[in-house]
Amino acid sequence: MEEKRNTINVVMLPWLAHGHISPFLELAKKLTNKNFHIYLCSTPINLSSIKKNVTKEYCESIELVELHLPSLPNLPPHYHTTNGLPHHLANTLIEAFQNATPEFSKILQTLNPDLVIYDLNMTWAAEFASSINIPAVQFLTFSIAMIVLLLHMFNKPGVEFPFPEIYMRQHEMLQMQKLAMENSKVNMKDSFMEAIRQSRDIILVKDFEVKYMDYLSELVSKKIVPIGSLVHDSIDQSDVGIMQWLDKKEKGSSVFVSFGSEWFLSKEEIHEVAQGIELSKVNFIWVIRFPQDEKISIHDVLPQGFLERVGERGMVLEKWAPQATILQHTSIGGFVSHCGWGSLTESMKFGVPIIAMPMYHDQPINARIVEHIGMGVEALRDENGKLQSEEIAKVIREVVIEESGEGVRKKARELSEKMNMKGDEDIDGVVVELVALCNNK
Repeated sequence: MEEKRNTINVVMLPWLAHGHISPFLELAKKLTNKNFHIYLCSTPINLSSIKKNVTKEYCESIELVELHLPSLPNLPPHYHTTNGLPHHLANTLIEAFQNATPEFSKILQTLNPDLVIYDLNMTWAAEFASSINIPAVQFLTFSIAMIVLLLHMFNKPGVEFPFPEIYMRQHEMLQMQKLAMENSKVNMKDSFMEAIRQSRDIILVKDFEVKYMDYLSELVSKKIVPIGSLVHDSIDQSDVGIMQWLDKKEKGSSVFVSFGSEWFLSKEEIHEVAQGIELSKVNFIWVIRFPQDEKISIHDVLPQGFLERVGERGMVLEKWAPQATILQHTSIGGFVSHCGWGSLTESMKFGVPIIAMPMYHDQPINARIVEHIGMGVEALRDENGKLQSEEIAKVIREVVIEESGEGVRKKARELSEKMNMKGDEDIDGVVVELVALCNNK
């Protein structure tokens, strides 16, 4: 890890989730083309999964640095990631990550970088960096609409929120309150606010809506610097079976169904989704995930006879699928998605309209954005927050096949063209801001 001359050395510390690590890595790649050297810090289990994405082009300018979490009996090293983490261990992982401060401090003292870029709620990382005169900047990897909604509620109670298109339904509010109770040991509100305050002068965001960025700037009194989509768009041809299946389908005739790497559908929810897909009569690729160490297969959870009934119309995969590759294929006409921000921005870049089925955290807000900008339709739950198979089928058909969905399909194409035309404009602005921070420390 010898010091690189004539470059700006940056330590990056994302949260331990693929949806956070991936945009940090894509930002790292953009910055290395602008004379930056990056040390990307994460746990060994996470680094092993992204090593293949640090190609020969970047292997000298992006170094992967292992961050070892404290040893806990119920959190072995293969659980030092949110990917496949059982829900009951989520709070334990947050605590373990926060307790890695001494380890991270040693890394900073050894590398002595010019800058630290850190993720949500990482007050401890920003504080230590500042204590040894290293500027620290926050990078928010998800939609800032959720951020401005929360900050507005915290800072302006009783004042009407200025963006009526951004709201939460009653069952979503109840779920958020339940999650807050489960995480009561971790003071999320205080760490959230303090991590924003600690960011030196600016906050980096992976967003595109100027009005939300302007309001965030007003609320936190910092400059908000957009970074662009940061979508990894290389084609992964390693799974020949998937590509051959896609190649046989007509243009825009199929949907990709995925709910991210952190949310596991219950058997009841899987049945509703399966019935909805079957009723829609649309071709599909569906990836189903289960928590690590659970001995379950797709045959244990799918409705009896489902695979036989759908036949060649569908492909069901377990654990993983090359999402970006699938979304870029011409046969894909819709994405049945949980509306994680990474998945949403991939859909935008590749011009794929969304059938929105948000699960938790910021996803309901992202689903509202999808509908507001006109590139998707939400499959509504019932009043108790339960998925509805007939609604799922109806929305899939509307978005992919029916004439009523042509406006959504057209909007998805327009957003893709706009995003791809923009190129590296945003990254040039980011570089200017980061260089200024390093020069003024």
